[in-house]
Amino acid sequence: MGVALEQFFIFVGLLVCLVCLVKSVRFSRYIFRHFWKVLPKSFLKSMGQWAVITGAGDGIGKAYSFELARQGLNVVLISRTLKKLQATAAEIECATGSSVKIIQADFTKDNIYEYIGEKLKGLEIGILINNVGMLPNLLPSHFLDTADDIQSVIHCNITSVVKVCSQYIFTSLFFRQKGLILNISSGVALFPWPLYSMYSASKAFVCTFSKALQAEYKRKGIIIQVLTPYAISTPMTRYLNTNMITKTADEFVKESLNYVTIGDETCGCFTHEILRIFLSLIPSWVLYSSTFQKKYKDYLKQNTGTI
Repeated sequence: MGVALEQFFIFVGLLVCLVCLVKSVRFSRYIFRHFWKVLPKSFLKSMGQWAVITGAGDGIGKAYSFELARQGLNVVLISRTLKKLQATAAEIECATGSSVKIIQADFTKDNIYEYIGEKLKGLEIGILINNVGMLPNLLPSHFLDTADDIQSVIHCNITSVVKVCSQYIFTSLFFRQKGLILNISSGVALFPWPLYSMYSASKAFVCTFSKALQAEYKRKGIIIQVLTPYAISTPMTRYLNTNMITKTADEFVKESLNYVTIGDETCGCFTHEILRIFLSLIPSWVLYSSTFQKKYKDYLKQNTGTI
């Protein structure tokens, strides 16, 4: 009995060491890519002539649109506000010389996908950025206080990812045996986040869906990656003050594109990977405590000017 118990503890110890080794190797890859670009400059352009970006009117979507155009791709911008789309398209064409198409669509509705599909017909689409998303409340709020937004959040954060992937883009990439899909989730999707229940759960769906698709179709030459960033300064987050952790949309996008071949899930940002490791070490009861939630709410108020 004593020998068996000793062998069991040795096995557990070896298993823990193996897990730590795997995590160390994974993290070392982030360190390497943070300081050195490993992708050929032509990699993104080789996916296809066109990139489609949802939620492209501002924030992360706009930053992806500019960066992919700088990399030599033509871009399709999809968003709700026509004026923002027109202004962004004019800026991109003037700055990069790439061709730009715009599609006005409200992703809080479910009757837009046939129209989007018609507009995308005939394009050699190599990259899809599923970025559009809705945060019903920047400050922590109870679920019932945001109940009016339930259907809009589901359509915008979940339905959009599934339908754009399956109906119009994925089929094209599947037959061409090449392509890149980046689905933008959030760090709050990595574990249940109280007072952001709808947003956290909807982004957790994006994580699970994306990783399952990658497992199904990676042998077809298609890269499907989900990004789980934490704080990014955008209109949706009311332009949080930037610092070592909180990045601008441009900073995040440029760094995230260096990690597209690193695996099926990434924070897209080196400092956010460190934050993810740190948060995983904190017991859930601490994160779920009223004290932590209050401190977090105070931090948001201080860094956004929210009253």
